[in-house]
Amino acid sequence: MALHNFQGLNNGDEVDFESTWETLAASFTQIHTKNASLLSFEQLYRQAYKIVLKKKGDELYKRVASFEQDWLTEKILAKLKGLLSNALISGNSAETGGQTANERLAAGDRFLRELKTAWEEHQLCMSMLTDVLMYMDRVYCTDHRQPSIYNTAMALFRDCVLLSRITTSEEQWVTMLGVLRNIILEQIKMERDGDIIDKHAIKACIYMLEGLEAKDTSNGPEKLYSSAFEEDFIRTSHDFYKAEGETLLRESDAGTYCRHTKKRIDEELDRCRSTLSDSTTSKIERVVEDELIRNRMNDLIEMDSGVKHMVDNERLSDLGLIFDLNARVDSKKTDLTKAVQRIVVAMGTAINNAGAAASQTQPAPAPETDGDKAKTTVAGVANLLTVAAIKWVEDVLELKDKFDNVWSTSFRSDQALQTALTRSFAEFINAFARSSENISLFIDDNMKKGIKGKTEYEIDVVLEKAITLLRYIQDKDMFDRYYKRHLTKRLLMGKSLSTDVEKQMVSRMKIELGNNFTLKMESMFKDMTLSEELTAGYKEHVTKRGDPDPRRVDLDIKVLTSMTWPLEGMGASSESDEDARMKTIYPPAIERLKMGFEKYYSEKHSGRKLTWLANMGTADIRATFPKVPSKNGTIVRKHELNVSTYGMIVLLLFNDLPSGESLNFEDVQSRTNIPTNELIRTLQSVAVSPKTRILVKEPMSKDVKPTDRFSFNESFESKFAKIKVLSITSGNKVEGDRERKETEKKNNESRNHNIEAAVVRIMKQRKELSHQQLVSETLTQLASQFKPDVVMIKKRIESLIEREYLDHIDGGDSLRPLGPPAVRIESP
Repeated sequence: MALHNFQGLNNGDEVDFESTWETLAASFTQIHTKNASLLSFEQLYRQAYKIVLKKKGDELYKRVASFEQDWLTEKILAKLKGLLSNALISGNSAETGGQTANERLAAGDRFLRELKTAWEEHQLCMSMLTDVLMYMDRVYCTDHRQPSIYNTAMALFRDCVLLSRITTSEEQWVTMLGVLRNIILEQIKMERDGDIIDKHAIKACIYMLEGLEAKDTSNGPEKLYSSAFEEDFIRTSHDFYKAEGETLLRESDAGTYCRHTKKRIDEELDRCRSTLSDSTTSKIERVVEDELIRNRMNDLIEMDSGVKHMVDNERLSDLGLIFDLNARVDSKKTDLTKAVQRIVVAMGTAINNAGAAASQTQPAPAPETDGDKAKTTVAGVANLLTVAAIKWVEDVLELKDKFDNVWSTSFRSDQALQTALTRSFAEFINAFARSSENISLFIDDNMKKGIKGKTEYEIDVVLEKAITLLRYIQDKDMFDRYYKRHLTKRLLMGKSLSTDVEKQMVSRMKIELGNNFTLKMESMFKDMTLSEELTAGYKEHVTKRGDPDPRRVDLDIKVLTSMTWPLEGMGASSESDEDARMKTIYPPAIERLKMGFEKYYSEKHSGRKLTWLANMGTADIRATFPKVPSKNGTIVRKHELNVSTYGMIVLLLFNDLPSGESLNFEDVQSRTNIPTNELIRTLQSVAVSPKTRILVKEPMSKDVKPTDRFSFNESFESKFAKIKVLSITSGNKVEGDRERKETEKKNNESRNHNIEAAVVRIMKQRKELSHQQLVSETLTQLASQFKPDVVMIKKRIESLIEREYLDHIDGGDSLRPLGPPAVRIESP
């Protein structure tokens, strides 16, 4: 039965291929003309099925392909050609043929919409044909390894429509695909220029190109979109943005350029999403970045309205745009980083130059007879230099605040730029010779008056700013020398507003720089505490003795550890001055007081020796002046004078001097043994300034000479009961050139000891090192204290070799230690 049926199927009704094909072809025409509603797709399927079954699938396949080719050529292509003008065909916007830009845009839109419609209808029709020819696809195409009829029809659309040639002249032609490409590229340019285009029509055409493979697949499968459109799009975009970048640099400012570039990037990203293909996003993004950012960044930064202008005028949003643009093309932000570093160093150098110019200020000459101006000349200029030093620090801090704001607001707190800023600040700060001294003076000024009335938070801000500046300093040993000197005067003269704040500052330094840096500072505070206890104990001791002398002098003593407190901070400028100071002749009452305290102290601390430093002390003395007439008769004028210890010694000389008599300079010096320089400054304080002229100087002038004579000023008048006689050298001030050279000399001597100690520590640990390795490790170990000079290190190594602390191994380059270096060399 099965065989009978099979034979009947093969030998029964023969299939008339031609008549069946005519039926199918007519049906296909109905489908393409949108008249398929009355067709029976089941019947059509059976007819196609029978043809394939009768082994005529090959003929059917060819007929369908031929039908589609004819339809595409005669109907679709002809209709599309009718929409093309010469200008659209040529793709040259200059050859408009009398068309305006809007007319060209409209013509292009019509073409794109028609092509979009043709493509979509072709796909729809071929989907319907595929249903009819399903059996052919499944059997014939599979067995003979032919592409499905749907794929063949898509390829025919490519070949018959898109790759069809359109002649432009006798010897020139262009394909429909080329026309399509030119229209899309032109419309994208129009959109870049601000026109509105039909994005949906373009997107549909792009989908078409993405769905079709290129005809030449020798290099592997490639979509028509990539080979026929994307490459030209990227190339023309390069040209467009290159020209635009050049124009923008000429005609706009840097901020406008940045905003326009950001806008262009956003536009291109949106164009890929809405108009073109997402696969083009990274490529066009790279084009814009190359032409508007990477190739223009240096020119953009160096514009008159570039980074320098933005920094100067607080254009933070524009700076943020430059940062963002530079970050897009360079994760290290190299161009911006270098520019910011140059700007910081240039602005810092300007601050340094202003500070150096201020430090060269010379006093204006004052008349010889004008005592008040004489004081201004001697002390006022020093104060001006100190103010200039503090202003240098304030200018640096202002610059730091400025760039901190730029860094956090515009540079998005970028770590690389923070490192660059730190290096730039360190560069110009360390280039200024007086940076260590000025920073110490800034802290000194705040400790004496700057923190007055400030809240705890505001004080913390001041301290943190000081620590920030300290981080930048390379030669921290020089800062340490100045800071201890200034701290000495604040503590001994009672100038600090708050001991607690002083200790906070030292604690911050300890955290930042380590225990060794602040060890002596902490000992200074301990000495001050112990001194208060000693003073209270001595007063209690005197009270218990029941001393009946009502005129006994009260004593407030400060006992200082000699190795802790800096001698230069106490005014010991030379050994001769120091020896003279130790032998200062005190008035009898003061001498008795000294001896009493020394006896009390020796009972408490046996074996210790006290050395009195009169130059660091002050005294309150009561001065009585002759009676003068008043409304109520005659009155005795009494004033309480606060003077330096030297001032007290000098003034007490005149207690035993008969009225009208005088002493010359040499008499005063021989009776007091005060060092010459100190005595001159003391006499200027009590005999030159009109407001504190307790003594009369003859002849009156701003300078004190050996031949000058001094007498008690019986006619002295003041409306104040308490008078503070300021010493010309009181307080901390900027060093002169001679003083600074002396400080540098002492600091270099200290460095020599530090270098030798470091070398010995290294050799003790390593046992054997080459000369070069020893120098390198010494540099590393001392970097936290100061920036050592290689020549200095080599000299110290040679010195240690000469003194037989180190030795060459077998006469070679390697070194080894000799003896117990920890005992033989000590760090200061």
